Amino acid sequence: MNGAGRTDGTEGTSRSGGHRAYIGSFTSGGGRGVLTATVDPVTGALTPLAVTGTLPDPSYLALDRSSGVLYAVSESDEGAVGAFRTTAGGLAALGPAVPVAGSGPTHIALAGSRLLTANYTSGSVSSLPLDAEGTPRGPATVLAHTGAGPDAARQEGPHAHQVVPDPTGRWVLSVDLGTDSVRVCALDPADGALRVRAEVALRAGTGPRHLAFHPSGAVVYVLHELEPQLTVCRWNANAGLLEPLREVPLAPEGAPDGVRAYPSAVVAAPDGRFLWVAVRGTDTLATFSLTADPTLPRLTDTTSSGGSWPRDLAVDPSGRRLYAANERSGEVVWFDVDPESGRPRRSGALPVPAATCVVFG
Repeated sequence: MNGAGRTDGTEGTSRSGGHRAYIGSFTSGGGRGVLTATVDPVTGALTPLAVTGTLPDPSYLALDRSSGVLYAVSESDEGAVGAFRTTAGGLAALGPAVPVAGSGPTHIALAGSRLLTANYTSGSVSSLPLDAEGTPRGPATVLAHTGAGPDAARQEGPHAHQVVPDPTGRWVLSVDLGTDSVRVCALDPADGALRVRAEVALRAGTGPRHLAFHPSGAVVYVLHELEPQLTVCRWNANAGLLEPLREVPLAPEGAPDGVRAYPSAVVAAPDGRFLWVAVRGTDTLATFSLTADPTLPRLTDTTSSGGSWPRDLAVDPSGRRLYAANERSGEVVWFDVDPESGRPRRSGALPVPAATCVVFG
């Protein structure tokens, strides 16, 4: 399989020729599974096509464009992944779910011929091989994180929340909320094991959750869940070095207190001019301008997510629209992006109970 064709949902068209969106959900919270929807090329509106409910709690998705296979975690105590062939009518399962040898997987990504999951509850990252058809096979190779943080309720041990390859494909970065750190790993091509190159410490108690690369590949934005801020880092792909530069708050100075903010997702515009962050609790989307310097994000706008508890945020392939998966209010809201300011303006919504994730294909 050609790794260059893989995507986390920021670009692509489906093998069936039409533009699609795939939406994950918590079946334990009333969701129906993975929803396939068509995307109107003019308005960005979503229209339901089919639902696949064979996998419990498919909370995060990843799409391989070259093979037309969609992967989903099963965010359960047992921890598993499912694989589905994209078809004209929706999705077709490629066999039974495969255990990841980790508990509570919250994120999934493709790296070469391996499928990776970040396992929140067990604080580990799993690597599974893919066969020629793109079907995951066991057993998983597991990298166990170690450590803890000062927040006794949330950081009693490691909690890997995201795993993502860098744009060159040479390195894998895993974000751990429990240990306040990002691990830079090399993926062994022989056995698929992750070898830690470095563990980069971030400020204690901030709880890093997700990161996003600037399209240049030279800057990384680490989003923190336990404190509403970003850590801006320089990324050296040649050496595999992540260097924290500064922290940037997600709210303007003088913003009122009283509501606890839980940042959830960060995405960069394909042209590198803007950065957007979803924040639960305040239920807002923050817009940052990157035009002056991508290492100096400037907060320019804060707007409503259009619902409650925006768990995920996705930018469409054109960069003209944002999609927020509002978990608790149960809908995916889409926004038109102002081309000059980057400000999102609500355009429509699709009811999706317990929505958790949106990817495009």
